[in-house]
Amino acid sequence: MASTSATSAERGRATRQRLLDAAVTLVPEVGWGGVTTRLVAERAGVAPGVVHYHFASVTDLLVAAGLAFTGGLLDSLADELRARPGIGEGVDWLLGELSRYGGTDPASLLVVEMFLASTRLPELRERLAGQIAAFRSRVAAWLAEAGYQGDAPTAAAMLAAALDGVVLHRSLDPGLDVAAMAGPLRTMLGIPEEPS
Repeated sequence: MASTSATSAERGRATRQRLLDAAVTLVPEVGWGGVTTRLVAERAGVAPGVVHYHFASVTDLLVAAGLAFTGGLLDSLADELRARPGIGEGVDWLLGELSRYGGTDPASLLVVEMFLASTRLPELRERLAGQIAAFRSRVAAWLAEAGYQGDAPTAAAMLAAALDGVVLHRSLDPGLDVAAMAGPLRTMLGIPEEPS
């Protein structure tokens, strides 16, 4: 009997993950407000009733899916950044990572849709703000460990906001040279140029 229950729980987790994955792919395609129970069910290959078995509403599904995505993305960026011993090297790496996001790619569109939805959904706003605060805290700790002499939490907030801004600007100007921003970004942060 235990194996049947474990199998049922595993199937339930797998179905829930398919629903989350479907939501993550649909938001960039049709927008936050365009995602429906029917679309999610079709994309996940389940009956529409299954969506509401796992989530009270499509909004709850979208919030869970979006936060899982941004949480993973921010954790990955913070982990990789903390592996960089020098601040300049870290800034260069971050800008290199940003070159993967042109503002119109699915990841960028999902994050933009989440930011817009968070203006109407207090729970999403609060939880997304918490993720961003945790990211900035980890960046501030890395800056301090790497020898940053200024106000590390403020510098981390500025760096995070600059990264968001670059992605938004690239959606309007795909030719924007992200690598060329390394020098000015270092100057803004008061980080000396590192010898090549």
